[in-house]
Amino acid sequence: MVGRLLTRDEIRELVDRHGRGILEHEHMQFERTCFQHGAVTTYAHSIRVACLSVYFADRLHLWHRVDPRSLIRAALLHDYFLYDWHAWDNGTHRLHGFTHGHTALVNALKDFDLNAVERDSIANHMFPMTPRPPKYLEGYLITMADKISATRETFSLKRFSKPTLPKSVRGIEA
Repeated sequence: MVGRLLTRDEIRELVDRHGRGILEHEHMQFERTCFQHGAVTTYAHSIRVACLSVYFADRLHLWHRVDPRSLIRAALLHDYFLYDWHAWDNGTHRLHGFTHGHTALVNALKDFDLNAVERDSIANHMFPMTPRPPKYLEGYLITMADKISATRETFSLKRFSKPTLPKSVRGIEA
């Protein structure tokens, strides 16, 4: 990338540039109707994870080892499971934390062409809750960004004043 550190606006521009097709997809728009952690939607969480992943790659000077496009696309799709896991479903999503990486990958492959880095990063971002760690540095950056974002979102005081979202459906059938 550049010889200096990226600004917040430059990080967001990079995410928008490499993730535009994903962010505009109708199934990604569905994620605006589901809470992920606390008062944060799955859509907003995915953008936060993408931005934080880029921030880590930049601050750790990893651009010589990380593909920014793969990093951003995988981060945006890491929670592409396309259902509201908080909704009552007779226990279908009871193991959500262990299974949603695989579900996100299956759904993402239906909508997008993914390279090996993107596929592995999506499938294994829940390590150590899932047995296999990511194979690529991009996957580790996404895993770290996801854990930090999820913790911050879950323990935010904003969780007690959730906005009303558009009525969501159970999910998009896989």
